[in-house]
Amino acid sequence: MSKKVEEKKTDEKVSRRRFLKTAAATAGVTAATVGVPSFLRHASAQPIKLKMQTAWDAGTVGFVEFQKFCKLVGEMSEGKLTVEGFPAGAIVGTFEMFDAVKSGVFDAYHSFDVYWVGKQPACTFLSSYPFGMDRPDQWETWFRELGGLEVAREAYGQHNMYYLGPIQHDDNLIHSKIPIRSFEDFKGKKIRYPGGIIADIYRAAGVSTVLLPGGEVYPALEKGVIDASDFVGAAVNYNLGYGEIAKYIIMGPPSTPCLHQPVDLMSVEINMNSWKKIPKHLQQLLESAVTMHSWMQYTAIQKADLKAFDDFQKKQGVTVIRLKDSDIEKFKKFAPPLWVTWAKKNPLAMKAFKSQWEFMKSVKVGYYTEADLVDEKGKKITL
Repeated sequence: MSKKVEEKKTDEKVSRRRFLKTAAATAGVTAATVGVPSFLRHASAQPIKLKMQTAWDAGTVGFVEFQKFCKLVGEMSEGKLTVEGFPAGAIVGTFEMFDAVKSGVFDAYHSFDVYWVGKQPACTFLSSYPFGMDRPDQWETWFRELGGLEVAREAYGQHNMYYLGPIQHDDNLIHSKIPIRSFEDFKGKKIRYPGGIIADIYRAAGVSTVLLPGGEVYPALEKGVIDASDFVGAAVNYNLGYGEIAKYIIMGPPSTPCLHQPVDLMSVEINMNSWKKIPKHLQQLLESAVTMHSWMQYTAIQKADLKAFDDFQKKQGVTVIRLKDSDIEKFKKFAPPLWVTWAKKNPLAMKAFKSQWEFMKSVKVGYYTEADLVDEKGKKITL
């Protein structure tokens, strides 16, 4: 055998060995990759950063809890998903957040669904409304087990956003510069409300309602532009200094401490394009973080409320006025026709209300019977 032939055969053996070695290595990597859970395959990916603005003003207990939520996401994801949180007005005005996230100006917002009823009527029934479900556990049941999440996600999906989940907060108070001791005392007063069905029930009682974001309530009260204002619960309102300029807090009786929004729900919405860029396991983690934050915020605010009511009265000389059950009955007669009026604005709104109405009529809850769905003159209302 010639030297050239021997060299050729040797080269062929070496090349063949290299090929087999490379193929085996490649197959090993592929097999290993297939067998590795997705969260490990993404472990080396660049961290995903989200910008999120809240409706809470800086310096409030609500904003503190929002900051804890942002930190929680980073800790749960081990830094693979982070949330940069901004207070109310830091990027855009509070009432501009919906359109800003929809169009992708920033990624997500943390706010009150009731603010968006003019843009999506179904939002009317994604938070409490006059004389509807009035306990946090009822809303959790509706969202988690009775179709609420599906309605919310379809409603926001129509606006290029994904609804992450409901966030529990508090019941709402009315802060007033003048005493309001009865249903009749509301007539002719100029009061800030968040709009929608909530403002409608007070307009029906003769109130001149005004729509203002939270950051504009204090100066409006201070300058006398409004007589009173609905805003959130005692702890946040104390942080905002409302007791310095409005010396009366108006509440319902113990049976109905807040007649218009007893469970003031918030939620987080994220731009759909931003949402789709997040791996599935981190999407699930973010949804879980929202649920955890919901009850962390709720319980923290309930505790802070106890001290805030004491401070309102002892430090700022605020008087708490409770309406009577008879006053509540006078307001209540306006509720059923308003429910149906708002439900008829949108198929999803009707879908949400119908399921809530069935829940409220159930033996489990027992708030109403079919005979209660009547207008102010007692005439039957049809859905």
